[in-house]
Amino acid sequence: MDNVKKIIAVASGKGGVGKSTTAVNLALALKRLGHNVGLLDADIYGPSVGLMLGVKEGTKPEVKDGNSFVPILAHGLQTMSMAYLVTDKTPMVWRGPMASGALQQILTQTLWDKLDYLVVDMPPGTGDIQLTLAQKANIDGAVIVTTPQDLALLDAKKGIEMFQKVNVPVLGVVENMAVHVCSNCGHEEHIFGEKGGQRLAEQYHVDILASLPLDMAIREGTDGGQPTMVGDAQNSLTASYEALANGVVTRVEEQGGDGPTLSFS
Repeated sequence: MDNVKKIIAVASGKGGVGKSTTAVNLALALKRLGHNVGLLDADIYGPSVGLMLGVKEGTKPEVKDGNSFVPILAHGLQTMSMAYLVTDKTPMVWRGPMASGALQQILTQTLWDKLDYLVVDMPPGTGDIQLTLAQKANIDGAVIVTTPQDLALLDAKKGIEMFQKVNVPVLGVVENMAVHVCSNCGHEEHIFGEKGGQRLAEQYHVDILASLPLDMAIREGTDGGQPTMVGDAQNSLTASYEALANGVVTRVEEQGGDGPTLSFS
């Protein structure tokens, strides 16, 4: 971890809101800005980063000195995931302490190489794994991902409250699936509600870092291992992720700090 300058957690109160998709595209957008970026898939029970980045099934990290992992490169990102250590058919039937121990292992025993940013794709919720990372590592900021739906917002509030309790700055909110635009007629429809992310941001005095539509291209890209930010195409989606990355960089730089420290015991 001596080679990691800043740690950014991407979190959500519940699953299914596009948290991992946001983490992957945020990492790629930070890379496009010229930074050296790593991506840690901390979702021990449901790791998906490898699939989203097109890492071939069965790919294993090189092991050095018997206990250290060499990150797997994907689209220019240094990545590590529990999915690289087990098969996609292996369920993680672990109690909390075992999952927290696995997270500590892949975090501290990965040989990250001179990273400006390490983006951590957190599991959904506010359980052991989230608290382990929030309490033991000096996270520079958290990005909260939600949809406008009231149920998602309720759980997102719990995520914000958790980070506040452990003194992790909340950098802002990403609102996914904010609107659906019909591909045939162009009609806009707020399927999951309207302005929910804005209300959440106002309640906790943080900014909306990005508001993204319910768009088939986002889903097709991550399912196919070619996320939105891969390639040179410029459109409204890539512009939104670039704005997200710029917002994260600006807010982290405003806070200052000397970089991450660890206190695992």
